[in-house]
Amino acid sequence: MKKYYLNPATLPDWSNYFSQIAVVEKNGIKTIYVAGQVGVDRQKNLVGNGKLREQLQQTFSNLQTALASVDATMANVVKMNIYVVNYQPSDAETIGEVIGQYFRMGQLPAMSLIGVQALAEERFLVEVDAEAVVDRDE
Repeated sequence: MKKYYLNPATLPDWSNYFSQIAVVEKNGIKTIYVAGQVGVDRQKNLVGNGKLREQLQQTFSNLQTALASVDATMANVVKMNIYVVNYQPSDAETIGEVIGQYFRMGQLPAMSLIGVQALAEERFLVEVDAEAVVDRDE
């Protein structure tokens, strides 16, 4: 078994706090764990201040970037957790619309939608972490 940790230059640098990606490879299977992504660009500038949809779009863009750095795509995601500050049932439609931009219907990963009081920074409205699997024989 081989495991390694990455902080790609294409993502915000949080390396003093955690690794953006952990990868475990065994028997031709690569399991990828992506740390919680938030609505900031590579320079940590907030995208969509106070706007859930814009922060979600940046968050999923960051997730897509993280996966690409280890030769994976959104189609490889098998599990996601979505954390939303002060979640309201009316947020579900927005969340579903953004998810639909990144995943094919009928091939959605297992996911949990969790309402939280706060995230790491007050300005963050949403955070998404994910697990993906790549089989080199596929």
